[in-house]
Amino acid sequence: MLLVGFIAAAAQGRIELVTEAVFDGAKTGVGVSFGLISVMVFWLGMMRIAEDAKLLEKLAKLLGPIVGFLFPDVPKNHPALGFIMSNMSANLLGLGNAATPMGIRAMQELQKLNSDKETASPAMCTLLAINTASITLIPTTLIAIRMNFNSANPAEIVGTTLIATMIATAAAIIADRWYRNRHAPPAKRSTSPKMPLERTG
Repeated sequence: MLLVGFIAAAAQGRIELVTEAVFDGAKTGVGVSFGLISVMVFWLGMMRIAEDAKLLEKLAKLLGPIVGFLFPDVPKNHPALGFIMSNMSANLLGLGNAATPMGIRAMQELQKLNSDKETASPAMCTLLAINTASITLIPTTLIAIRMNFNSANPAEIVGTTLIATMIATAAAIIADRWYRNRHAPPAKRSTSPKMPLERTG
């Protein structure tokens, strides 16, 4: 698109429009970045306070049964579960940038459990689905963008975002369960030799 725009501007003899657009885009990008940085710093600080106050541990305990249901093939007390719960906690607060490192660490731990290193395991697929379509209680990043563009009510999207992410998460879990059941390995047949029936009478 940039090339097409440059060619069109050159054909009309208006190359200065391309230069103006480049500078305006850079100016807008810098402004949005600073707006996001301020909000992200605030919420990451809040996350650090919550971590020091053991609130994240309590949230992780609440998520424990849900994580156990979603990841039945991950052993109990495995390090991957801790990273998964941290990833889900950050996503609940709309902190996608904070959730990404935890998601990467969780994937690394799940890869250690994966018997086929060339193919994603069911647990890895589940994590990807949950991380992509996570329930968001506070859409922090979207609120920051709306604030940066002078929205009259930046937080008015909280309710609709919660409903949309709940539907997306439910759809992701249903799809994940369906594919798990569809591609589950067949039950192993018993290989023990059959004993002949004895005749009586």
